[in-house]
Amino acid sequence: MSLAANETDLRDLYQDLILDHGKHPRNFHKPDASNREALGHNPLCGDRLMLYLTVDDQDVIRDAAFQGSGCAISVASASMMTEMLKGKTLAETEALFTYMHDSCTGVASSADAIAEDDADRVQALAGVRHYPMRVKCATLPWHTMQAALKNATKASTE
Repeated sequence: MSLAANETDLRDLYQDLILDHGKHPRNFHKPDASNREALGHNPLCGDRLMLYLTVDDQDVIRDAAFQGSGCAISVASASMMTEMLKGKTLAETEALFTYMHDSCTGVASSADAIAEDDADRVQALAGVRHYPMRVKCATLPWHTMQAALKNATKASTE
């Protein structure tokens, strides 16, 4: 099989993953308890989400969930992000955010500081870098996560 065929297969797999998370988002609910939350809004396209995090005394994210509406990419990104965040320390979360942001904006970044399966999921979302108008859709949940962890109440892609 040629390299181009492998790249096409991988792109199709990533597209299927994003479509699945967009249609069937994971962690789409308001939890009974959370101690960090923030509202994310992309005024350009109307994506809007509320992110809920539960961070314990050891700075580990024990739960992550969201509610809101938006395009398939923003919903898929929020769904995938909430899955990845559970069990991560704040330091691991910061490394994951940096890798996600760099990957989506086309900046070379090392995946050494994050788990391999997390790097694979981030790469599924990173294809948006070829569509500049969609980068904000994919990164909105991640900026909202940053705001929640800093105890800010709002995040924006602006």
